[in-house]
Amino acid sequence: MPACDIEAIRSWASALEAHVVSQLAAVTPVPEVSIADATRSSINAASATCERSKTLEHADGFDDALVGGSIVTGHVDALTKAAKQLDNATERDELFGRADTLLADAQHSTIAQFRRTLAREVTAIRTDDGMGRLERQQRATTLSTWTDDDGMWNLRAKFDPLTGVRLSNTIDRALNALFAEHAPSTCPADPVEKQKHLRALALARLISGEAGNVGRAGKPEFVAVVDVDQPNGAGQPNVDWGLDVEVPARVVAELIDTDAANVVTVVVRNGVVIHAPGDMNLGRSKRHASRSQRRALHALYRTCAVPGCATHFNRCKIHHIIWWSHGGRTDLDNLIPVCVHHHHKIHDDGWHIELDPQRQLTVTLPDATTMTTGPPTRRAE
Repeated sequence: MPACDIEAIRSWASALEAHVVSQLAAVTPVPEVSIADATRSSINAASATCERSKTLEHADGFDDALVGGSIVTGHVDALTKAAKQLDNATERDELFGRADTLLADAQHSTIAQFRRTLAREVTAIRTDDGMGRLERQQRATTLSTWTDDDGMWNLRAKFDPLTGVRLSNTIDRALNALFAEHAPSTCPADPVEKQKHLRALALARLISGEAGNVGRAGKPEFVAVVDVDQPNGAGQPNVDWGLDVEVPARVVAELIDTDAANVVTVVVRNGVVIHAPGDMNLGRSKRHASRSQRRALHALYRTCAVPGCATHFNRCKIHHIIWWSHGGRTDLDNLIPVCVHHHHKIHDDGWHIELDPQRQLTVTLPDATTMTTGPPTRRAE
């Protein structure tokens, strides 16, 4: 059975399940318990089913679209999550009042693309520009420590996005200042684990005072990615500040001003960089991608370029499409980010990759199976 047919059946079943849940909610005050018992699932899973049912009740047209298979369950769940980000019933009603437009978008979008649409809608609807949420996040800041069975001292913390951005920038600057020239012998060989190890060491030295002022050396950098193909709802191109956390726009502006940060602008169109500072074509003069090239690639890719891989860009290697050892050039159109796993597949397991001028990637496996993906999107998931 084709995968599309399987997904259509799943969508139809989800719509039927939501209808049953809606009827069940009318006769019992706690339908989650009944659902969990009947399906032998957890209360959390049952709650998610109930939330999906409520979304389909409020979002006109989504129920029929789910039954018909023009959208999938993930689209409904994305809408549910977006509604939960809004602070009151009035704002949620406004979101659901845009159901016709949202449905039209969902029917022609992947789940990841639909999430981006919803994120813009939520931003436009919020009456407090996200400040109320930020204040709640600041109150929820917490830190705990413990010693595990191996005798390792553990630290777990949760910070609001604004504090998190500042801490992350400080750790990154300390890491670059302390270990740019020489990494300690304790580093793991794996590049991802090595980065984690160095960040931990940088944090330890910052807290102990051994790092001196290196964490404050230099200005933090913010990259503004201007996507001319993605409107922001106000007739202007969408701007992504490259933050892995959600911060209200005016707080970002204050953060940049207060920290005297460097702001670098990269402009993209349909998955191609049309403006970025620095030399994008190094030819054979350098083997490794420069900071400017990595910045431009990060403007295009949030994750590994291989279809379906969610490994974050910061944990990826920059790979030459035409290998360096085969005469490949360190030019932007010959570079993509790939995770360690897929880098091994390409170099050692016979995976062949091609990149067209619009950065559409084609991956050919040893058995001749191919995977393709369209131009990259900044928030690919």
